[in-house]
Amino acid sequence: MDAILLQLLNGLDKGSAYALIALGLTLIFGTLGVVNFAHGALFMIGAFCAVTMQRFLTLSYETIDETKKDFLGNPLKVSSTYVESWFGPNIGSTIIDWAVPIAIVMAVPVMIAIGFVMERGLIKHFYKRPHADQILVTFGLAIVLQEIIKYFYGANPIPTPAPDMFRGSFDFGVLLGFDPNAIIYPYWRLVYFAFSAIIIGAVFAFLQFTTFGMVVRAGMADRETVGLLGINIDKRFTIMFGIAAAVAGLAGVMYAPINSPNYHMGMDFLVLSFVVVVVGGMGSLPGAVLAGFMLGILESFASMNEVKDLLPGIDQIIIYVVAIIILLTRPRGLMGRKGVMEE
Repeated sequence: MDAILLQLLNGLDKGSAYALIALGLTLIFGTLGVVNFAHGALFMIGAFCAVTMQRFLTLSYETIDETKKDFLGNPLKVSSTYVESWFGPNIGSTIIDWAVPIAIVMAVPVMIAIGFVMERGLIKHFYKRPHADQILVTFGLAIVLQEIIKYFYGANPIPTPAPDMFRGSFDFGVLLGFDPNAIIYPYWRLVYFAFSAIIIGAVFAFLQFTTFGMVVRAGMADRETVGLLGINIDKRFTIMFGIAAAVAGLAGVMYAPINSPNYHMGMDFLVLSFVVVVVGGMGSLPGAVLAGFMLGILESFASMNEVKDLLPGIDQIIIYVVAIIILLTRPRGLMGRKGVMEE
């Protein structure tokens, strides 16, 4: 039972990342009708926002400390961070320790700006083009962004630690009546799941309860009619593209301590996230979230040794097997609108 609960937690962790990325993909497809293969790159850029913030906060300068000598009796050079010199050693070290959460403040405007530039500068020219053209141009854009990150940050993963208070593990089993140390789970993964739930809830609340969101949902259902009412729906859809980029970026920022950022992490998540979108139903926001968590949990259980002993390699293909089964029996996906992907 404890192994099952541990895999369930792992599945919710993976599913959180899948659901956040798939949510942004579905927002873009549902509003603009664009298959955006550059969305994984936005997730990657978000992770490197955390890396950038960590490097910025740890910028340092050297001073001569006359009280410290080397073996020859010469005064030593001491490296000090600017943040600690400005705010004092205690507050400064705390700010550095919380670099990843602080990066959220930087990531939101950066990702929205990148989303605006992508949509206005490139993607708007492909609205009426076939999906194959959209896939090719956005995939090419993803490769360009990936290579830019590789040029400035290198090819190796960059460790980006979580704050000290979240670096340990939580004895989850004790809360459920199990023996101590039966179900140990990292604090930051629990934080990531909670953060994902908040972001997903905020996006749905924004679309459901705000006038802007209601207009966007109406535009997703019938773009021409909303336009005839005198509403500039294109402008609102551009803003939604920026919001979708911000959602992907925030997912990347908070994922940085879980998986050290590297230049190809966006591609690693992109294919799986597209499978999630298709399984959930193209254009269906609830379907994207449901499929994200469902496939994350299935992948986690498929990685158990007992399952892999029976079906070697099943953990690598389980998501695609489920996708094939669902699309053969229900081409529009779990919660897709009738007629979508069924022609």
